[in-house]
Parts: sequence; C-alpha cells; structure tokens
Amino acid sequence: MTNSERIRKFYQELHKKFGPQGWWPAETAFECILGAVLTQSTSWKNVEKAIDNLRRGNLISVEGINSITADELALLIRPSGYYNQKAIKIKNFISFLVNEFSGSLDSMFATEKSHLRKKLLSIKGIGPETADSIMLYAGGIPVFVVDTYTWRVLLRHGLVPEVTSYDEIQEIFTDSLQEDAGMFNEYHALLVRLAKDHCRKNNPVCAGCPLEYDPHTV
Repeated sequence: MTNSERIRKFYQELHKKFGPQGWWPAETAFECILGAVLTQSTSWKNVEKAIDNLRRGNLISVEGINSITADELALLIRPSGYYNQKAIKIKNFISFLVNEFSGSLDSMFATEKSHLRKKLLSIKGIGPETADSIMLYAGGIPVFVVDTYTWRVLLRHGLVPEVTSYDEIQEIFTDSLQEDAGMFNEYHALLVRLAKDHCRKNNPVCAGCPLEYDPHTV
C-alpha cells in the first residue's frame, strides 16, 4: 500500500470509528478567526471562556475589537493564556483586514488562495497553522491544517521523519486527497480526536485504535 493509499484509508477508518466531529465550533466566521488565534498554546475550554467574555461585551466584530484598546482586549481574553501577546495578534489581524480589505471578510476570502496565505503569514503573530485555520474553518478554503497531533500520528506510522516541516506534512495530505474543504476540515478534526483518545504524547492507548498503531514498529 502506498503512502497516499494509507492516508486515504486512515480517513476512512477514523470516520468509521469516530463519526463527524462538527468542527469549527463558532457562530460566525469572525468568531472562528478569533478562536484560531486564541487557541494557540491552550485548550479549547479556555478559548470558550475568552470568547464568552467578548460575546457578553458585544465585541465579536471588526468594529467591536476596534472599539477597545489592546490592554482592554487582553483582560477580556485572559482565560486563553498569553493574553497580552494574543491581544496584539488579534489587533494586528484587524489592522490588516481594515487596511487591505476595508474590513471585509468576504473580500479577503475572495482573494486567490496562495496569495491570501502569503498575506496572512505576513501578519506579525500569524503562523502557518493559524493562517490555514483561518482559511479553512472561517473561509471554507481547501487548505489542510497541520498541528502537533498530525505530526505525531504520521510519525508513529512511519509516514514522516521526526524532523519534518509544516509544509512537508501538509503536502502529504494535499497530494493524497482531492481538494475538498469539507474533507480537510473533517480529517484534521478526526486526527485531533485520535491523538486525544489514543495517540497521546505519553503512554499512547493502542488498544482499540482505529489505525492499529503498533509501538514496537517505531
């Protein structure tokens, strides 16, 4: 079985085991973008607390975030951790959106995919995972999101070396799958579920793993 065939089979087995994951949990595209920044280095439970604070203040909009200072924003998103840095990142994104697209998400997401990705990566504090999450989950643009969970699963199945880049891992999926935002969304969510339930960083739970990982083969 080729690596591409294994990637496709992994999706089938994960979907069979776990079913649809219903990602991304957000009411609007803008809220999704906020979540993509806030989720850096923290759990989604903490992100939800920060989002709730913003929602209570009626601040989940370009105008809302623009109406407060970075310090005020930091206090509201404190539950997400690294709140001062994240407040600046969010403010940087808002400045970008206003300056480049007059504050319009529709205009931003209408930009050609590779060009938009470069623009997002030019924003201070926005890395590949966050940029791709914004594009996929908020914009419905077919890019595959890679994270530590993705790397761990592929590493343990011998599909990538221990030292490998974000783009190299992303290419494995985009070269193996049809370009489909819905599938990319679901596949990433399923890999996160697998990593949390079975493919843990320490003491993986191999029994019942839908991918039948054998630690003795690594």
